[in-house]
Amino acid sequence: MSQGDIVGRVVEYECKEIAEDAEAVTVEVIDDGDDRVVAEVHAAKPDMGRLIGRRGRVARAIRTVASVAAEEEGLNAQVEFLD
Repeated sequence: MSQGDIVGRVVEYECKEIAEDAEAVTVEVIDDGDDRVVAEVHAAKPDMGRLIGRRGRVARAIRTVASVAAEEEGLNAQVEFLD
């Protein structure tokens, strides 16, 4: 299991459940050094609004769950939504 594997799986699961085009959702976990990982979420353009939500509420919830998953691995996590 690589560093940030749990974070990547949790973020990918959440995003695929929210998005209408789940097949277009990909999550790439990048090791940012010093016990820090960045999960980059790519999705279809129409789903990006669903993933971010009004005033970023959905994105904030995804980031909160990712942080909890990262703590399980002794890491800090950041989630970025890229189109």
